[in-house]
Amino acid sequence: MEIEIKDIRRKDYKKAIQFAIKGMHFDWYLDNQFILNVYGRYFWYLEINRATQVLAAYTGGEFVGVLLAEIKGEEKKRQSFPQKAYVKIIDAIQKTFFKGGAGLYEDTTKEQLAHYLKSETPDGEILFLAADPNCKIKGIGTALLCALEEREKGKTLYLYTDDACTYQFYEHRGFERMEEKEIILEMPKGQVPLKCFVYRKKL
Repeated sequence: MEIEIKDIRRKDYKKAIQFAIKGMHFDWYLDNQFILNVYGRYFWYLEINRATQVLAAYTGGEFVGVLLAEIKGEEKKRQSFPQKAYVKIIDAIQKTFFKGGAGLYEDTTKEQLAHYLKSETPDGEILFLAADPNCKIKGIGTALLCALEEREKGKTLYLYTDDACTYQFYEHRGFERMEEKEIILEMPKGQVPLKCFVYRKKL
């Protein structure tokens, strides 16, 4: 079935949040379904408010994947004050109660980015890329990346990921690993060892 790339429908935000929860294995860190949904919504709102490129994949009218990117000099597409407020509230809760978890992860990504930027001047960041884990159609992630490359050809983009995600997907598509660090998160489900990465590619 053909994969169509277009702007995301607002009604598909709920599915995008579930793609994040499942694809990024948030259940490795949390076992409460309510908290999982709260965090999934936080993550989606955080990234959709930063995005200047919002690409969604559809097959037969069904939403099956999404890519968000922030490119320097481009207008942000889907900013929302209520969503920004939600992000600030969850941020405050995380910094108060989960310093050894989300706080450590955030500090690590900041450290990796600072080191990467000493030798690179990227044009933007891929914020989020996910496909429906239940969809049997292959090539959704690749189709989304190709659509972004067509729009932003010649630009250098970076992204964060970790070994809780399918980081090999990026390596197979020409992304170069620039940074790597091992950390141990202190989460409600216990300690979670994690490798954090920064990748780059000139499109």
